[in-house]
Amino acid sequence: MSKESEIENNSQHLSHHHHMKIRWEEFFKSDDDTLAKDATLVEKGSLVGRIGVMLLSCGTGAWRVRDSMDTIARTLGITCSADIGLVSIEYTCFDVENQSYSQTLSLPTTGVNMTKLNEMEKFVRQFKKGHGHWTLGQIKSRLDEISNLKSTYPTWISGLAAGLACAGFIFLLGGGWPEVICAFFGAGFGNYVRAEMGRRKITLVAKIAVAVIIACIVYFIFFELLRRMFNLEYDHAYGYIGAMLFVIPGFPFITSGLDMSKLDMRSGLERMTYAVLVILVATMAGWAVAMVLRLKPGAMPALSLGVLTLTLLRLVASFCGVFGFSIMFNSKISMATTAAVIGSIANTTRLSLVDYGHIPAALAAFIGALLAGLLASVVRKRVGFPRIAITVPSIVIMVPGLYMYRAVFNFGVTNINIGAFWIIGALMIVAALPMGLLAARILTDKKWRHANL
Repeated sequence: MSKESEIENNSQHLSHHHHMKIRWEEFFKSDDDTLAKDATLVEKGSLVGRIGVMLLSCGTGAWRVRDSMDTIARTLGITCSADIGLVSIEYTCFDVENQSYSQTLSLPTTGVNMTKLNEMEKFVRQFKKGHGHWTLGQIKSRLDEISNLKSTYPTWISGLAAGLACAGFIFLLGGGWPEVICAFFGAGFGNYVRAEMGRRKITLVAKIAVAVIIACIVYFIFFELLRRMFNLEYDHAYGYIGAMLFVIPGFPFITSGLDMSKLDMRSGLERMTYAVLVILVATMAGWAVAMVLRLKPGAMPALSLGVLTLTLLRLVASFCGVFGFSIMFNSKISMATTAAVIGSIANTTRLSLVDYGHIPAALAAFIGALLAGLLASVVRKRVGFPRIAITVPSIVIMVPGLYMYRAVFNFGVTNINIGAFWIIGALMIVAALPMGLLAARILTDKKWRHANL
């Protein structure tokens, strides 16, 4: 075969892949027994970049990615300057002889994997502790091992987790047992389909839209079955909103606020834009299904429960909701349980402040997020889990998905005043949540408190 036709064949083969895989092994010319601190600048720089892009793929914020890249670079005796976005990193490494090496790295998509993040943070801590006395072979095999932690759970577990999370969510929004059952099945089927589409590399917008449509339809089917069996009021159908709340992009929403607070504007704005895109696609898809099925968001039948009973059930529902979201974020059972305990305390406190303390929803959300952040700081010192793996799942349950959906629904039927009422309420709460975590972080984390550490 001639060289020209070989190049043509290769280019045709590569044209099928929008995102090309980085061949990390080609950057390392030294043998596997070479100590990392004795490697070339290209090898050290590539190591810093690989660790950075692996951390970014876990869904953590730009500050954590940069901090870890700086830690690795310092340990290797070089300096690193990085610009980090939602799915890309541009960085330059400098050595003591003022030579520099730059790379631009990007991910095909964004996601969340807390087990992988935990392992990456452990690796960075161990590398720093060992002062870089690791061989290139040891580092490569450890990073390959962590890279292969694609997903901790099969797709059907992801479906069950979404069902559990949304069942808890809809109870906290005022739903009774019919809404809880229907939301469980609706969200379960919806997220299972989303996970299967993700496995087949289907694009983001299609995944979200199809998952929400299926969740709403399944909710409606189960509601009709229960209505015929138990002669239920039609008002229970309004709980269909709960079935789609598993798509709430809690991680990018919260990390966008934290990144902007550290002046990581590029990452913060990209994450915020991504979160808004997901919410727009999800709420528009839900609105379209509601129009076809002649559903509308309304008041679910009131629950006649005493204060103590309601508070205890809220603790249980919050635990289930946060635990379900944590499993969806690929957290280990121990990590998910820790987040769920913190989330149940923080979220029940928030709801009690609104209902019995008559505190505005946004201020209660701030207090709830602050409490979650403070509890996470105490727990982290004992168990060593990444703080973000505990705090974000514990406050995702506070994100006002119902408000956002009601806003889009009302805009869709040109009830502009009502839509504006709901969207302003949602924006106030969404702004308050990262502020609460940020306040807790400033109070408990010296590295976060100062701008130059």
